[in-house]
Formats: sequence, structure tokens, C-alpha cells
Amino acid sequence: MRTLAVVGGGVIGLGVAWRAAEAGWSVTLFDPAVGSGASWVAGGMLAPLSEGWPGEDRVLAFGAAALARWPEFAARVETATGQSVFVADATLTVALDAADAADLRTVAEWVGGRGHELQILDRAGVRALEPNLARTVRAGLHAPAEPAIDNRRLVAALRKAATAAGVQIRAESVDALDTLTHDQIILSAGAASARLWPDLPVRPIKGEILRLRHRPGVTPAPRRVVRARVHGRAMYLVPRADGIVVGATQYEAGFDTAVTVAGVRDLIADAEAVFPGIGEYELAEASAGSRPGTPDNLPLLGRLSDRVVAATGNGRNGMLTLPLTVDAVLAQLAGTPLPEAEPADPQRFTTAHQPSPSSSAGGVR
Repeated sequence: MRTLAVVGGGVIGLGVAWRAAEAGWSVTLFDPAVGSGASWVAGGMLAPLSEGWPGEDRVLAFGAAALARWPEFAARVETATGQSVFVADATLTVALDAADAADLRTVAEWVGGRGHELQILDRAGVRALEPNLARTVRAGLHAPAEPAIDNRRLVAALRKAATAAGVQIRAESVDALDTLTHDQIILSAGAASARLWPDLPVRPIKGEILRLRHRPGVTPAPRRVVRARVHGRAMYLVPRADGIVVGATQYEAGFDTAVTVAGVRDLIADAEAVFPGIGEYELAEASAGSRPGTPDNLPLLGRLSDRVVAATGNGRNGMLTLPLTVDAVLAQLAGTPLPEAEPADPQRFTTAHQPSPSSSAGGVR
């Protein structure tokens, strides 16, 4: 039986390991703390359309292709584990001032011109959908095709599915890829991937989120994902069964995952500007993670060598791009690359021969 090593146990690594085991591979997944990194600190938005912007055609196309795969992927997860992962079925982006309202119209025209459904709403239209948002909201962009998932439910479900499919999970760090003897290796170590493949253009981008718990008698949470820009900062509210996830800050801070007072302050203030009732919720958790960013906001997805396939660099869209990433990796292993994944080819950043894996690279969590 062909052997496969998956290095990194976030949702990408778990998803690839599960599906590869189902396809007949003997799979070993290496991670000292499975599912504890950026996959654990996420909002779960699947919003490539409302985040579109003129000129970012490749990013939009990749995100839309990933979104289209989510219904089938979620159904497969539910069949394997009995777990439904969806928590919202649409996204509403709101504007608090005239400039942001103009930006919403720009997004609607550009993305709509590429065949995707987005609806511009006036103040009354926003309140009809989400009556508990602030009265200062003046316009909205409704994306009925953009749901959200519970990232922590997904991590648990993927681990369960992988184990049931026969994946061996080893709570170990990998210090060098060339110490692995498997036929094929998937590098899915997130922001730490460059430690194992020097010069791979992936870097950590710090993000802080809050998890707020609903208390009896407080204002009900929005039923949709709510996104906004407040004081120039992007903010989102994603419903959960017991409350709301509020996110997310974004810093170039290396592998620092300490939650800062300033980050919490800004998240609460920005959320309250959009959803005033949030002040009565319980602050249940503040956490931070390192998202794996790339120079052009597309993943690194494809062959690095005859034996190593990259599945990393998914940035703040790891949940969104999961189904397409898994399908693309399995296609690479089968020798039939997916055309939809071509924009994410890691070779796009260089025409030179990629460096060999270092035998002295630091370990990865």
C-alpha cells in the first residue's frame, strides 16, 4: 500500500489525511497538538464574494470555486461523522458611512458582473434582515450564497473521520521532511511551513478573536454573518449555537500569539458600533493564532518536488478553501492536477529550482 505522511494537523492536514485514507493510502499525520493552531482560532466565514474587489480576479475565482465545493464536502463530513458544521446560511456586509456604502456598490457591481448573486440593501432592507443592528447602519450587501461554519465542530469532525478511515495520528513534531520515509509527503504546517521548506513564501499573520456567550434576556445574536469596516478596521460577527465569534485583528507579528489589551479593546468597540447589544454578552474567550499568509493572498498548493506536495498558505481563508485544497491535493497524488487550483501553484513565485528540504529546520507545531 502507498504510504503518505501529512505534516500538520489543522483542518487542511486533517481533511487531506481523511480523504487520502479513503482513497487507499496508508496515512500518518504528524502534529504535536492537532487542531490547536489557526484552525482553532477562526470565525468560519465562507465569504469570497463579499470580500471581492476589482482587480483581484484570481483570488475571487479561487474562492468561488472553493465555495462551490462546500455543500458536497459538508454533506460528506456529516455522513461520516453525524456532525453538521453550518451555523449561518448568508453573509451581510454593512456600511456605517457614505464611503463604505460606495465600496459596497463597487463590490456588488464587480462581483455581480462575474456571475455571482449579491444584493445592495438600503437602511430599511438591512433592518428587515437583522433588526438588532445599530441604527447608524446606512446600507448593506447581502450575499445569500455565503454561509459560515463552526470551525471547532469541523476540527472535531475531521479528526473523527480521519481516525475512522484508518489515519494514524502521531503527536510528534517533524524537524526535517527528509527524515520521513513515506512515498509521498503533504506539507500542511500552516505558518510554520517555511521552517520545513526554506524560502517557501509563507509567513505568520497574527489574528485575535473573541468568543462571546449569550446570556438570558440579552439581545439575540444576528442570524447571518455580519461584516463591517469600523475606523478602517475590518470586523465580523459570526453566530454560534451559544453566542457569537467576534473577529479579527490582523498584525504582522511573527509567531506571537499573545492576546493584547489593544486587540480586545478594538474588537469590542468595533463590534458594539455595529451590534450595540453585544455589551451584555459574556466574554467567554479571547484567543490568537498565526494565519499562514502569502504575498498574493492565494494558497501554496501543488508540487514542491517529486515527493512533496504543498498544501499551505491559505491565510485567513483556510476554512473557505478547505474543500478545494483537499480535492487539489488528492488530484496531485493521482497525477491529474485540478485546473481550478492552477492559480495556487507554489512555483508561481520562482522560475528557479526550489531548495531541498533542510535537515536542520526547526520543528513545527
